[in-house]
Amino acid sequence: MAPSAITEIITEPSATGTLSLQPIASKMAQRPKNADGSALYPDYLPFYDPLEKVDDLGHFEHHDVGHRADPKMPNLLAKATKVVNLSPHVGTEIEGVQLSQLSSEGLDELALLAAKRGALVFRNQDFGDIGFEAQKKIVRHFGPLHVHGWAPHPAAGSPEHMVIYDHKEDLRVRRSWKGRSPVQWHTDQSPEPQPPGVTFICMLESPAAAGGDTLVSSSVQAYKSLSPRFRKRLEGLTAIHTNNDGVSQELKNGDGAVMRRQELVQEHPIVIVHPVTGEKALYVNPVYTKRVVGFDEEESEYLLRFLFDHIAKRQDLQCRVRYEAGTCLVWDQRVTNHSQTLDYPAGDRRHAFRLTSLANKPIPAKIEEDDGECAKDFARVQLGLC
Repeated sequence: MAPSAITEIITEPSATGTLSLQPIASKMAQRPKNADGSALYPDYLPFYDPLEKVDDLGHFEHHDVGHRADPKMPNLLAKATKVVNLSPHVGTEIEGVQLSQLSSEGLDELALLAAKRGALVFRNQDFGDIGFEAQKKIVRHFGPLHVHGWAPHPAAGSPEHMVIYDHKEDLRVRRSWKGRSPVQWHTDQSPEPQPPGVTFICMLESPAAAGGDTLVSSSVQAYKSLSPRFRKRLEGLTAIHTNNDGVSQELKNGDGAVMRRQELVQEHPIVIVHPVTGEKALYVNPVYTKRVVGFDEEESEYLLRFLFDHIAKRQDLQCRVRYEAGTCLVWDQRVTNHSQTLDYPAGDRRHAFRLTSLANKPIPAKIEEDDGECAKDFARVQLGLC
């Protein structure tokens, strides 16, 4: 059999006789960039104001719009041309749907599907071009908008827009991970009294060739994959969440540090229930969860280390979202953990913004002696684990 074209390209020797990948590199697709190196979306460049302050939102009544959704999702999927699950347990990509064109009913169904699938991916979106106010109106449909304690917002305004930016002219994010892995699983802002629910990331500009993906893990499946007896040991426990590490990291920026709000500390259940689906989810994360209430330090560390490893290492519970300019990721933070990758060359530009709706106070799972779940788990029954 004749070698394929790709084999011929890869194995072509260079002038020195060593293997060269230059021929295939010349054919590699490149993501959109301005010829002069400027940002594709200058109005969304990061702005830092050390004097900026914001008040805490305080308690609010949250009515999850997913309760109103038609489970058949006729409004969300009316124009969908293709729907593909990225993995069995989390992540679905939907083609042919413009988020900016969804009706109120379509957005309700979006919330329901995000609750069920954890993360939804929409490509070729005009969401980044419709302006700050239109973007906020869409995300505000799901709840009040969060304002980050120190992350930048666009230079042109709108503190609710959290700018995600990494470039040779602004290495603030990359410096914050200096000397440690940037892959850090977390649920955004879990130390809030009423943490985030439905959240949008809109990618404006991706690294030139590849990288800058988001990893997403199902917290529902992370809980279900534990043994039924161990699940019962977790129900009823609470843990302390705090953003003190992030505050300390931001303060390293000296006079340029932004501290809009005070440090957050909150106690949440370790197992929560989603208010719409009724699914139980593991609600801890390695970035913000610090200790188990009522446990001695060694006991807490032992339990949390296991749970953090469980979240990070169970790749069968995860999916990976690859971005292009115009890709929007919509996910429900009550049923997922996620991480950046930061795997592209230092200095290349990765530019996005995040709009985050706040949701309900976490609902603790009820402690039950036997909920019959083990008997329903075919794999466990077959292996004699019940």
